Amino acid sequence: MLGLGAGAAAAAGLSACGSLKPSDGSTHASGSQGGRSGSSVPSARPIGDGSTSYTGKQPHQPDRPEPLEPGQAPPQFVIFSWDGAGEVGNGLFPRFLDLAKEHGASMTFFLSGLYLLPESKKRLYDPPNNPRGASDIGYLTNEHIKATLTNVRRAWLEGHEIGTHFNGHFCSGYGTVGNWTPAQWRSEIQQAKAFVKEWRSNTGFSDLPSLPFDYDKELVGGRTPCLLGQNNLLPTAKELGWRYDASSPGGRQVWPVKKQGVWDLPLQQIPFPGRSFEVLSMDYNMLANQSVNSTNAPAYHYPAWRTQAANAYISGFKRAYETNRAPFFVGNHFEQWNGGIYMDAVEEAFKHIAREKDKGADVRLVSFRQYVDWMDVQKPEVLAKLRTLDVGQAPAGGWKSFLKEAASTPSSTASAT
Repeated sequence: MLGLGAGAAAAAGLSACGSLKPSDGSTHASGSQGGRSGSSVPSARPIGDGSTSYTGKQPHQPDRPEPLEPGQAPPQFVIFSWDGAGEVGNGLFPRFLDLAKEHGASMTFFLSGLYLLPESKKRLYDPPNNPRGASDIGYLTNEHIKATLTNVRRAWLEGHEIGTHFNGHFCSGYGTVGNWTPAQWRSEIQQAKAFVKEWRSNTGFSDLPSLPFDYDKELVGGRTPCLLGQNNLLPTAKELGWRYDASSPGGRQVWPVKKQGVWDLPLQQIPFPGRSFEVLSMDYNMLANQSVNSTNAPAYHYPAWRTQAANAYISGFKRAYETNRAPFFVGNHFEQWNGGIYMDAVEEAFKHIAREKDKGADVRLVSFRQYVDWMDVQKPEVLAKLRTLDVGQAPAGGWKSFLKEAASTPSSTASAT
């Protein structure tokens, strides 16, 4: 874990996944495969060794996005995302799939490629500036690889996005991802994709269906380990046709821009109730500021910390929704740090936001990919106008007058840099 004291994690904007570990005495919990989409895909056409397959258009996608009309208020977009996205028997992956399904929401799952590679085949992984087979996160057991495959498959069929969290999660020393070159990032991405596209050959599993997507087309964005190395990643991401990157640390609740032609969608500083500083919108950063990185602090702290974390997310949402409507980005890990309070806090905040949607607020719980679909059809003039609003700044005179002129301007291009 990263040695950041109270407040320092917020300022530095760091996150850490660590190694997924099952709880003591836990049982395999992988959730149902099909959800809303059923457990089989009759039209599946295998790709390569059959690890993935063509199945047509992804189910449960929103309607085709439209540009804002003159005077129309922008929706409040909220994106919940998950780093690593491995299921290790603690039931967290299916728990949040069930929650999303209940509320008709989509999320982004940043899958670590190594979570589909057996440890017996670890020498297939050649990480930049590190020994072959090395990893700062643990390889999963065969049982947990199967559980992860089952839940990734279910996630896509229920409308969620499968991005990447790359592979070995190197955050320190000579081999840190913060020092990788664009060419080394390309190697890491190629390997991450290969572990997804060739899990059947690498595991020998024959009792599971293929993943129902073409990962070469599905993968359009990711989040780097510990939010490091974005500057050298972006040239490669652009060459590969990626549409966004969610790795930038220390973002603010304002409308985003592109960096090097790729949408920059950072974790954001949000209010931290009871503290004089703001905290990054990720569970690990809540932990780092509450318990100085301890993942097993004294239990008597848990109720207050759970409430503080949930209210931080809710405060971030409310500040955006009631003022500039900047998209709200939340990052998480399937971990049970400090008794699982951060999972409970995220669920509480998610339900609060979903209730606002159900009461008629124009709130959209979407994936990163769905969000940039919307951004890419907006007029550059509208996006430029939205970017003039600072954190917590409502449009002067209300949305009807604020966007009337910008949305009325003829434009020959559908997206902005």
